[in-house]
Amino acid sequence: MSKTGKRKGRRKMWIVILIIVMVIAAGLLGGILVDAPGRREIGVLTISAVDFKNFRDGTYIGEYKGTKSHSRDTKVEVIISGGNISDVKILKGAVDKEGKPAKLTGGQSIADLFGNAIKSQTLQVDVISGATLTSKTHLKALENALEQAQVK
Repeated sequence: MSKTGKRKGRRKMWIVILIIVMVIAAGLLGGILVDAPGRREIGVLTISAVDFKNFRDGTYIGEYKGTKSHSRDTKVEVIISGGNISDVKILKGAVDKEGKPAKLTGGQSIADLFGNAIKSQTLQVDVISGATLTSKTHLKALENALEQAQVK
């Protein structure tokens, strides 16, 4: 094969590689742009204070449903026994295939986040670094469940 033929072959290979890289980059950018409104919505989500001393016994379901995107919708089940939180189960959200809390960044899970909230008796806890939006939606779902459990 001549030198000119080798150059043309290499040039074609680089053009194909460049096209593949551009398609991947466009797909990633498109995904980010599609998810941006939902990310902004969760970014400004506020978690209200809940009185951890006034719960009615029972099982309560709390949800967070986004209005801009449903990729981070969350649902939790909270069991109150003796006026205290005895269990929190993630029904929809950051769970693995077996339904157990999925490990997020730093090896933490939403169960760890809930444990911190229960231990501190407040929903105003540090979110999981690198999983801020996921943490906030799960805390909001927990807040919604606990509001139902409030003695009024």
